[in-house]
Amino acid sequence: MKETAKSQATFVVIAAIARSLLNVMMDKKWEGTEKLPAGGFIAAPNHCTEIDPLIVGHMLYNQKRAPHFLAKAGLFKVPVLGWILRATKQIPVERSTAGANRSLRLAQEIVSEGGAIIIYPEGTLTRDPDLWPMKGHTGAARLALEGGIPVVPIAHWGAHEVLPRYAKRFHLFPRKTSRVVVGDPVDLSAFAGRPLDKATLAAATDVIMDAVTALLAGIRGQEAPAERWDPAKHNQAKHGRFVERGQPVQPDEGAGTP
Repeated sequence: MKETAKSQATFVVIAAIARSLLNVMMDKKWEGTEKLPAGGFIAAPNHCTEIDPLIVGHMLYNQKRAPHFLAKAGLFKVPVLGWILRATKQIPVERSTAGANRSLRLAQEIVSEGGAIIIYPEGTLTRDPDLWPMKGHTGAARLALEGGIPVVPIAHWGAHEVLPRYAKRFHLFPRKTSRVVVGDPVDLSAFAGRPLDKATLAAATDVIMDAVTALLAGIRGQEAPAERWDPAKHNQAKHGRFVERGQPVQPDEGAGTP
């Protein structure tokens, strides 16, 4: 699935608009970008606010790596947004088995051509009250182990102060700084040759989430919780806005500064 001229042109236009807006909204500090592999890879970032994809996409695009996201299939039906997603070759994620297989095949094609696939292992915005990474889903680990694809952990912090989780308005003043740190590719060699059963994928996912959490702890200058937040243990849905299910999170909630 090589980039078409239309896709490249659309990327240039969208990136120019997004970069201009982000530069106006906040300062940025990127670290570890030299650790990005020369070939295709999976980027695994933490997820704490709705503008996270713009933050990670901005960093990757500036490193001359066109970002490709796994996005909910329903988003492709949204006017304008759906056109942008299709034109820039983003990957729809469907619930059906056949749809999931199509998504994986597309992702593998992009990576085989040296592209970057951004997968949020948490699957949605973290439910952790202090915005630490929560328990991850196994999609990134499965794709990595099936295709021998490097997984690069990425942590970012600060954008949630501009747009707090589930907020309806931006907080531009005083000016904030978004920090992004790229880590070394996760060592998943211990899982090579093992059957990709539930236990293997869960263990590999934990290794990925440990790497992301460690990077975030470094940015925040704080110690991460001893136990990762598990939505199932707190009667929370795995997807969607859990505030709509009666959880005590306020619309403009944020966490402490780094």
